[in-house]
Amino acid sequence: MWNERESPLRIEKRFEFEQYSKISKFMGKIEKLCKERDVYPNISFGKNFVSLSIFLDNKEISNKEKDFSKDIDKFYLEG
Repeated sequence: MWNERESPLRIEKRFEFEQYSKISKFMGKIEKLCKERDVYPNISFGKNFVSLSIFLDNKEISNKEKDFSKDIDKFYLEG
């Protein structure tokens, strides 16, 4: 579940990992998707997590942003 935040308007989610090596693979998939979809979230990561924030252009989540976040969730579940 992505969390909606205000000031500035965005959706965000934190993904937890047991192994740091899985973070690198996950980040590679995100990079490719960003280029394909022209969506560039703010990304932070540490030893066992990746956090993404997608800043919204409108007052609600667009289909472009919904599809992007669903694909990120799919990448995470694939491991």
